[in-house]
Amino acid sequence: MTEGNFVDYIKIYASSGKGGQGSVHLHREKFITKGGPDGGDGGRGGHVILRGNKNMWTLFHLKFKRHFRAEGGGAGSASRSTGHDAEDVFIDVPLGTIVRDADTDEIIVEITEEQKEVVLLRGGKGGLGNWNFKSSTNQTPRYAQPGIDGQDGWFRLELKLLADVGLVGFPNAGKSTLLSVLTAAKPKIADYAFTTLKPNLGIVEHRNHSTFVIADIPGIIEGAAEGKGLGHRFLRHIERNSALLFLIPADSDDINKEYDILLNELKKHNPELLDKERLLAISKTDMLDDELKAEIKAELPKGVEALFISSVAEIGLQELKDKLWKMLN
Repeated sequence: MTEGNFVDYIKIYASSGKGGQGSVHLHREKFITKGGPDGGDGGRGGHVILRGNKNMWTLFHLKFKRHFRAEGGGAGSASRSTGHDAEDVFIDVPLGTIVRDADTDEIIVEITEEQKEVVLLRGGKGGLGNWNFKSSTNQTPRYAQPGIDGQDGWFRLELKLLADVGLVGFPNAGKSTLLSVLTAAKPKIADYAFTTLKPNLGIVEHRNHSTFVIADIPGIIEGAAEGKGLGHRFLRHIERNSALLFLIPADSDDINKEYDILLNELKKHNPELLDKERLLAISKTDMLDDELKAEIKAELPKGVEALFISSVAEIGLQELKDKLWKMLN
């Protein structure tokens, strides 16, 4: 998937259908002079329904179609015939999609299950035909109910990626390179900051054909939770990850400081992120000898397990996959 095709935020307009008009009809038949009222009820208007789809990874399909309208129900007719119910309109969304009211910012629903259907807007109920209103004192009612109007509104859809492991690190930490080596993903890689502008997903193959999903989150910088750099826009994707892999290059000026900054940005965005399993990987270690590794190891952050890897030389990658698999299981 190219960066231009990844859409994790979209605003749509939706409206459900109006209920059908009830019928005003008096029965007419040869040899029956006073058949009485027999106008049928109107049909229901179409619902607007959200449906989870595990085969979707982005909201890109909604980028060029942002208006959804359901049809109105059919009108009732003679012989107490009920009008037809209108067809429902389905909006397929990837798992992990949050739907908010665009005016109040209130969360309406989260779609996290395959084929889960949630009625976003209910279609209007059909009006009653005049046969419903006959009585001993009103034997020929000549009125019926109109259909109830449908609902409408603007909604914001936000996607939080459902990945097992989230890659956390500063720009140029080597996250995209690691993802490309561990998976079949082909992220954009270059030697300048913010190469990755959109999250990338990849499937890691482990032993015995087992797999897990890893997400490369665009680089975090100090102040990201306040909107600096790429801002907090992509921090929300980390909320869905089961485990976090912190990636810091071996040539960093201060590994402890970088780790603390990353932790602090996650905490400011959502303190619950600190409750997730964490693993620290020191990248770009293919040029280090044992003595340098020992020096770096002695100064690593406390309270988190760490290991040395090199994506280019493929050093320590199997151990990394084993540790991540153990964390997830």
